[in-house]
Amino acid sequence: MSQSVRTRPEGSGQALSEAYDTALLDLDGVVYAGGNAIVHAVESLATARAGGMHLAYVTNNALRTPDTVAEHLTELGIPTGADDVITSAQAVARLISEQVPAGARVLVIGGEGLRVALRERGLVPVESADDDPAAVVQGFGGPDLPWGRFAEASYAVARGVPWFASNTDLTIPSGRGIAPGNGAAVEVVRIATGAEPQVAGKPLPPMHRETILRTGAVRPLVVGDRLDTDIEGAFNGEVDSLLVLTGVTDGPQLLAAPPQHRPTYVDADLRGLLTGQPEVVEADGGFRCGGWTATASGERLELDGDGEALDGLRALCGAAWTAAGDGTCELDGGKALARLGL
Repeated sequence: MSQSVRTRPEGSGQALSEAYDTALLDLDGVVYAGGNAIVHAVESLATARAGGMHLAYVTNNALRTPDTVAEHLTELGIPTGADDVITSAQAVARLISEQVPAGARVLVIGGEGLRVALRERGLVPVESADDDPAAVVQGFGGPDLPWGRFAEASYAVARGVPWFASNTDLTIPSGRGIAPGNGAAVEVVRIATGAEPQVAGKPLPPMHRETILRTGAVRPLVVGDRLDTDIEGAFNGEVDSLLVLTGVTDGPQLLAAPPQHRPTYVDADLRGLLTGQPEVVEADGGFRCGGWTATASGERLELDGDGEALDGLRALCGAAWTAAGDGTCELDGGKALARLGL
């Protein structure tokens, strides 16, 4: 993928599952939400796998171990081995292991996923700032993580102990809505100490490196629902991406995306892996996709035509991203999106 500024979604004459050897799939908001499979996910992944595509599951959630994630996916009807799961806990554990001595103690603020990943790297998880840790690592610990754990991290970080975070996602999707993520917890320690952590997870390079090392992907496709983690991570790794609209990203956010947040492809859900992608072409002073033509007019985005709503959204992306160039589109696309029901 070129790092030139993307001005429209790309088309593909092949099904994406044939054009790419490995799908690097986010979990929350892509495969499941609130623990339940998202509509069409199970069948779509089964078809992609049967066609020869390698499926790998890449998550910023450091709470669960790869074994636990694999078991959950298998229970949902998606046969998965632990080796198919890559977590931000694994990425941050590798990052720490490269900076502290073998066998060093690491203060853990988070769940079992972090502890297992640290042990895999020969590091020793500890629970107190008084245990002489060589590093502090913070990852999502679930909704019941005691407030006192943040204090424990703050004590160690204030003493100068190097601080690491699995990821800084401010929110995560759940079955009941959007909930605070690890980034919100990291902010607590940042406010208390004034320090800045080293971060491993998406969209930063340590996570992409971990993913490629563990999967051996040659032509990967990142599949995600978040512009600021999944899509930016693909941009930073210089690989292509598919945004699915089953998670946190909505139409206005997509149209306003700066270059590093613009996906290669856009589709409703994981069925997009099984099809080609329509071209977005310049036409009539704007951009056409399917039966729709989108233009930038004055302070608004205009949409004419009819057809599939997703084609209209793709056309609007062409108009919005072209108008924005290397910035953020500030044109009003509300009326156009309303026509699409988005």
